[in-house]
Amino acid sequence: MLLLVLGALLLLFCSLDVWYFLRGAQVFIQSWFQPRIWDILAEQSIDGTVLPHDLDYMGHMNNSRYLRECDFARFHHYMRNGLFMASHKMGAKMVVGASTIRYRRSLAFREAFEIRTKVLGWDEKAFYLEQRFVSKRDGFVSAVMLCRQNVVRCSPESIIEFVCKRKV
Repeated sequence: MLLLVLGALLLLFCSLDVWYFLRGAQVFIQSWFQPRIWDILAEQSIDGTVLPHDLDYMGHMNNSRYLRECDFARFHHYMRNGLFMASHKMGAKMVVGASTIRYRRSLAFREAFEIRTKVLGWDEKAFYLEQRFVSKRDGFVSAVMLCRQNVVRCSPESIIEFVCKRKV
């Protein structure tokens, strides 16, 4: 029986990116129990550490992992300021329409960092965000990402009005 369970777990880990779903669940639970941030434009941060599966063959954090961590940080940000639940209730979806990232210094194995996320603004179709990777070792900004988060089936303004319960 134990061999069957281990075989099923091995198959699961080989066919799905289980760590992605575990990290997503961790971010969801973490943001659910943290206090709500009422200022939509306020900067929020989430902590991270470079783990072995984040490394590339050069021994530092892989470029794709930066984008993945930004996904988790945006989800955390939207959960804390109410934009995620509001968009869900309104039937809207938020998808990345464009992103650009500037790498300033690589993050090494076991290096602790924080991602600071803030909404820069919005227009009739999208939210615009800035996300910064800040090393906890020395406070250096290792990477900066700018992201356009398109809103489908709704407008950013109506989501903000839903959250703020007033016209913006």
